[in-house]
Formats: sequence, C-alpha cells, structure tokens
Amino acid sequence: MILFPAIDLKQGQAVRLKLGDMAQATVFNDDPAAQARTFEEQGFEYLHVVDLDGAFAGESRNATAVEAILQAVKMPVQLGGGIRTLRHVEGWLGKGLSRVILGTVALRDPELVRAAARAFPGRIAVGIDARGGKVAVEGWAETSSMDVIELARRFEGAGVSAIIYTDIDRDGVLAGINWDGTLKLARAITIPVVASGGLASMADIERLSRPECQILEGAISGRALYDGRIDPRAALALLKGVAA
Repeated sequence: MILFPAIDLKQGQAVRLKLGDMAQATVFNDDPAAQARTFEEQGFEYLHVVDLDGAFAGESRNATAVEAILQAVKMPVQLGGGIRTLRHVEGWLGKGLSRVILGTVALRDPELVRAAARAFPGRIAVGIDARGGKVAVEGWAETSSMDVIELARRFEGAGVSAIIYTDIDRDGVLAGINWDGTLKLARAITIPVVASGGLASMADIERLSRPECQILEGAISGRALYDGRIDPRAALALLKGVAA
C-alpha cells in the first residue's frame, strides 16, 4: 500500500485546489523541489505531481518546477497534467519520471494510451477524474457523459500500470475518500487503482489498512499532509503494519 504525497503545481508553486477550482488555490510552498525533499525526508517512497496549468492548457506549463523536483529527490515520481502526445510521454520519461499519467487523452484518444503502454511497459498510468460518477477532462473544466468504470475497462489488457481515480467533489475539501466508488472501481477491473481526492485524516489511513482496501495500490494525500491532519510517520507506519 503506497501513500503518495501530492505536489500540485500552479505557476511554479505547490498549491492545493478546492473542488478542482483553479480560482480556489492555496499556496503551500513556493519551492516545490524543497517540498519534495521534505516528503522524502519524512519517509515517503513515491511522489505524485500534477501540472495544473498544463492540464488546462493541454501542454506542460511547469516543466522547470518538475525538473527541479526530479533533481531534488531519489524516490520515483509520477506526473500528470497536459501530457497529450507520445512525444511528450517519451520526453518526460527520458527526464527521469518513473510513470506518466494520461488523463484527458484517455477519453479523447484511448489508442494513444494503448500505444504508450506498449512502448513503455509499466510506466503509463491512466488518470480518471470524476464528478458525479462521470469522467471530467481538460483540467476538470468539462464533464463528459462517460461512466468511470466504462472508461477504465477500455484499458483492460492494454498494459496500463494503474488507474489514478480522483473524486473531484471531494478533492481539497477534506471530506474523506469516496470509498464506495473507489472500491467498486477496483473490484470491476484488474488494473491496480490508486485512490485520490478527499483523504482527510488518520481515520482514512486506518481504513486504508483494512483488508477490504488491500485491493488498492495506494492513495494520494495532499491538503491533509500540508496542514498537519495526517502525521507522515504514523501514517506510513500504520500502512506498513508497524506501531508508530
């Protein structure tokens, strides 16, 4: 069970959004690379990074900050946001990313995702962001009519390493993970699922440690780590089954 600390990038700063609204961004660190080092020093073993500006623009907009993060830490890093072509995928993996997350193109151009997964085995994840159970794209600015499970099943057998599932209605508001929706998705597909959006407290970490959640690859935590609601050492110890 991996607990991924999240760094969301907006104009070169580490921020957290509320309900996916770029106008409701709280800056937590103006040095994302330093934040990444802090997470690594706290014992985290895998970092989740999102280029928020890139997600809206359809191309990377925080490349300098991402490259600084890659230089700052030794732990693997996964990146999503604005990666829409095979050339972009190849370029980022060549710069040291462990995994690229493809979101909007998973809906718009699923064959590109399959091609990327064939070309880079184990290094392509699909980001599925949902609002009311329907897939949202273009940096969450548009909500489609596509059901989450329907989209995820398109990639069965394609070599996708994980589905990063974000419930937008819970993101950044500390409302708790959408356990029903997340576990339903995980049971419906064979691709590993990472829960995202709403992880709020040590109670959520305890829930993650339960047997029914072992079907998940892990969960992403943002605001609750930044504001101290989750203690990194205690959370990591709990998920490893070690007394803090």
